[in-house]
Amino acid sequence: MDKKPGGSILDWADKSGEFKRQQSVFRSWIENKPDAAFPPEKGRYHLYVSYACPWAHRTLIVRGLKGLHDIVSYNSVHWHMGEKGWRFATSDEKLPGETTPDPLHKDFTHLRNIYFEQDPDYEGRFTVPTLYDKKTNRIVSNESSDIIRMFYTAFDDLIEDKYKSVDLFPENLRRNIDVMNEWVYNDVNNGVYKSGFATSEEAYTQSVTQLFKSLDRLEGHLAESSTPYLLSSPTVTEADIRLYTTIVRFDPVYVQHFKCNIRDIRSGYPHLHKWMRHLYWDVPAFGNTTEFEHIKKHYTKSHGQINKFQITPIGPLPDILKKEDEVPSVKATLKT
Repeated sequence: MDKKPGGSILDWADKSGEFKRQQSVFRSWIENKPDAAFPPEKGRYHLYVSYACPWAHRTLIVRGLKGLHDIVSYNSVHWHMGEKGWRFATSDEKLPGETTPDPLHKDFTHLRNIYFEQDPDYEGRFTVPTLYDKKTNRIVSNESSDIIRMFYTAFDDLIEDKYKSVDLFPENLRRNIDVMNEWVYNDVNNGVYKSGFATSEEAYTQSVTQLFKSLDRLEGHLAESSTPYLLSSPTVTEADIRLYTTIVRFDPVYVQHFKCNIRDIRSGYPHLHKWMRHLYWDVPAFGNTTEFEHIKKHYTKSHGQINKFQITPIGPLPDILKKEDEVPSVKATLKT
């Protein structure tokens, strides 16, 4: 999520006031075959992410679920995105997680330096996640949906046996996952942005209304699920991963910052709330990669056109509830 120099994130809105997301540029693949340009190798690839970005967050979750900790290194940029886009933390800044200076280029101060390394005249977006090949100094991909699917199988010959059996895109659910991905992406993942960055009342109303219709639809899916996961899957799948990174940000950020305030998750969607907390508290790849300080400060202090004075709201408290806790209104309902 970033624009080229001199651009504003509001440039993504067209004349109707609707938010328009641009397409990723780098779409190569890590493949386990003899003539692959990017073959799977331990320690060869590095992942640049932002803990704040829901698209980058997907790749960290899959990295954890597939046991790629010693295979693919990573670091996060600073939560602030200014005129030059995402910047790296300086050595004296202490932020949660693996938030460090660029470990591969000691003189690079911003993510865009990685892109200009590829092409000094590059005019596309400087986005996270960025999957980088340390051997050839080339960007492999900056498309999260491709990166997570690479991670599903590309490194299976290098990881421990217990991770090889982790199937996040099972054959019997692939069609259903792809169908769900389509409307969840348009209405929910991107729907919060379409609501928040709309520059007309009509565009906002249309987007936020569709967003909550789709949240209602997801609530129904989980109410009918025979397991704790979407699509009655016995285990976590891509559908859960792609939805989680939006839902975990919903109450702390999207309700107030993007005006997605018809309902919140903790008091308005009991099944989604239970599903989210199970993933956060019980599956380390989800909870360990969710950094609320990055999430809250990025949105509220980087979007000056939405939050002029860069004030980060204190609430809701806590950022996420314990599995056994509920907000007072829900507790009262449970007692009746």
